[in-house]
Amino acid sequence: MKQALHLKIGQQLTMTPQLQQAIRLLQLSTLDLQQEIQEALESNPMLDVSEDEHSQSTSEEQGSNSQAPETASSAEATTETTSTASDTDFDDNPFPEDSWNEKIPDELSTDSSWEDTYQSSGPSLNKEDLDSFESNDTAEETLQDHLHWQLNLTPMSDIDRLIATNIIDGINPDGYLTITLDEIFEHFQAQTEEQFEEIELDEIEAVLHRIQQFDPAGIACRDLSECLSIQLQQLPSDTAWKKEALKVVQQHIKLLGTHDYRQLMRKTRLKEPQLQQVIELIQSLNPKPGASISSSTAEYVIPDVIVTKQNGAWTVNLNPEVSPKLRINSGYAGLVKRADNSSDNTYLKNHLQEARWFIKSLQSRNETLLKVSNEIVKRQAGFLDHGEEGMKPMVLHDIAEAVDMHESTISRVTTQKFMHTHRGIFELKYFFSSHVSTATGGAASSTAIRALIKKMVAAENTAKPLSDNKIAQFLDEQGFKVARRTIAKYREAIGIPPSNERKRLV
Repeated sequence: MKQALHLKIGQQLTMTPQLQQAIRLLQLSTLDLQQEIQEALESNPMLDVSEDEHSQSTSEEQGSNSQAPETASSAEATTETTSTASDTDFDDNPFPEDSWNEKIPDELSTDSSWEDTYQSSGPSLNKEDLDSFESNDTAEETLQDHLHWQLNLTPMSDIDRLIATNIIDGINPDGYLTITLDEIFEHFQAQTEEQFEEIELDEIEAVLHRIQQFDPAGIACRDLSECLSIQLQQLPSDTAWKKEALKVVQQHIKLLGTHDYRQLMRKTRLKEPQLQQVIELIQSLNPKPGASISSSTAEYVIPDVIVTKQNGAWTVNLNPEVSPKLRINSGYAGLVKRADNSSDNTYLKNHLQEARWFIKSLQSRNETLLKVSNEIVKRQAGFLDHGEEGMKPMVLHDIAEAVDMHESTISRVTTQKFMHTHRGIFELKYFFSSHVSTATGGAASSTAIRALIKKMVAAENTAKPLSDNKIAQFLDEQGFKVARRTIAKYREAIGIPPSNERKRLV
């Protein structure tokens, strides 16, 4: 094959570094964007935070000072007097004897305290300061820490304490033992030390029973039945229906889980009112005892846009607290010389160009986010006015066509971006949903259908809950054509159990 050179003219999209930066900033969440801005401020001397608010507050202070010249002059006079006195009285001795004699009283009452006569020179701490110090202690106690603390207070032999440590390490955050006693026994048998060879399975089970008496009640259980049984056994002996509740959780826990109350009444020989009392006692127990100890820190969502109603119309504004306003540092920018090719000038030129592109990318991100949010609010005004039932079907293509952008750009803008409304804070992705056909030939949002399902389930008779077929019939009567399997999918998506699990005695 002969090699040759050919010229070809064509067009193609080039992903420049500036375009890559703009796309990356567009898909960042609020917290990631703040971290990106902080890193840019630390690495680029040309970037600076705009101090408009600081300059405004400074000008207000200057204005207030100019309106009170007499106060300023009196303050200067006081300063001069103080400085004169300090020069004359305390040149030789900073603590003259006369001043001490004047401050110390001759006689003090027997019930007086130091603070009644002398004022502390150190800063005083009020309740708010103490609360702030306590809030700075971010160390959280885990479930294992709580159990080890109780283990240290429990008298045990060294072998039993080692067994207890292994058991505690095998407890998950919900409080359940995730390893079997046989596995713990095999672990000790595999050790080469002689003291471990004498450990028997009965000894490991005895240590487990001692740990199960720790706080919280029901800890170190192997299944739900054992968890509830431990909590019932620790109740006072005169607790009503305690014996019957123990029988239910130990022998008929599966029937209780499937809400088969007829079988429960037949096997326990309890009438319906009595069984209702037993179930209420069981429902007062905690199926996840470890969750009360291992509490996680709440994570707060910072909205990117804020929706408010002004003059009868919904308006969208960017959250001013999301990111600081950046500007070019005029001091460093003035050092750049156009005709100078030195290394220092090249360094300044490169950082100046990077700073300009970074600010431009931020502005492009804010403009795109505001444009997309305005279009979403325009199309979902029914949700803002009437709630989830007023949601309209909408996909990414609808917004992309309205704002003249690609669907991938809309996907980046709506991912991990949040909108604050009077109904709560929602991710922008929440407003997109598939459509469901109606009897009139129109379309309804799947979010609105889920809201109707939730409303029907909330108003149903708990003794005879609605089945998926019955819900589909009710929706069909309202003009929504939804299949039974679609109802089941929507019901599971919003966390509603099947009809047999929603059944109650009363």
